Amino acid sequence: MPAGFFGIVLGLAGLGSGWRLAAHVWNVTPAVGEAVSLLAAAVWFVLIVLYVAKWIWLRAEALAEFRHPVLCCFVGIVPVTTALVGWAIRPYCYPLALVLASVGVVGQLTFSVYRTGALWKGGRDQSATTPILYLPTVAGNFVSAIVLSAFGHSSWAVPFFGAGVLSWLAIESVLLHRLYVVTELPPPLRPTLGIQLAPPAVGCAAYFGITSGPPDLFAQGLIGYALFQALVLMRLLPWIAHQPFTASYWAFSFGVSALGIDLLRCVERGDTGPLAIAAPFVFAIVNVIIGGLVVGTVLQILRGKLLPPPLVPDSITR
Repeated sequence: MPAGFFGIVLGLAGLGSGWRLAAHVWNVTPAVGEAVSLLAAAVWFVLIVLYVAKWIWLRAEALAEFRHPVLCCFVGIVPVTTALVGWAIRPYCYPLALVLASVGVVGQLTFSVYRTGALWKGGRDQSATTPILYLPTVAGNFVSAIVLSAFGHSSWAVPFFGAGVLSWLAIESVLLHRLYVVTELPPPLRPTLGIQLAPPAVGCAAYFGITSGPPDLFAQGLIGYALFQALVLMRLLPWIAHQPFTASYWAFSFGVSALGIDLLRCVERGDTGPLAIAAPFVFAIVNVIIGGLVVGTVLQILRGKLLPPPLVPDSITR
């Protein structure tokens, strides 16, 4: 069970949060948001059990993933999703939610410091530079800011937001240089380009968490950049689709769901401009995309094709 599967939790948790906000903004039934949020928590629980089991009984496979130049960054979303699940279950069990959120925030910070330190040593092949690099520092810090704000600790959230923004700008310059001048991404890695949408969209959600009042120019600018990234990804879909459906397509889900939340926040905070007008249409598209990912994943499970081949060939027999 690869760590990348925790991307499923990112998408479901984001969708559940969007439906919870929609229940407040548009007075739709709150049942959908609660059901999706609890589904995200249930999927996380199953995955965390399988991931811990891998470290116990297939340690060579787990270490190979942890040391892999590309896949290692997926490990960073294990604590990130833990923090998000804490946020998701907060209305039901506050003490457990607080524990999960705390473990997630501390865990993501620990991993992002460790991984960034390794990257600073250099010697990295440029072809291994992919949008997955955003996950430890950018996604981790933005989610920490969102979760801390939700638990009423906005003053703690601000430094995490700043770390996320500056890490995003630094990594994006490196990543775009790789995409512009190095050989094109091989098909298996192309779906990871969906992560490109996440930094501005999730960053805007974090920014809304530490601010109040109508969406300001910075928030609207972040949404504008997220929409631009979405249009570029739409233009690249035929090229990305050379890779048949795998769980890696969940890379699109977190940024897509966060973008829907951003536009809902604009409506909630009194915006009546084009972003507010676009909100219901974008939210509908978000549901179609994540619904399609769910259907595709279920079909892969039924066909027995969801799991990728092991990194350590003999690990399947251990």
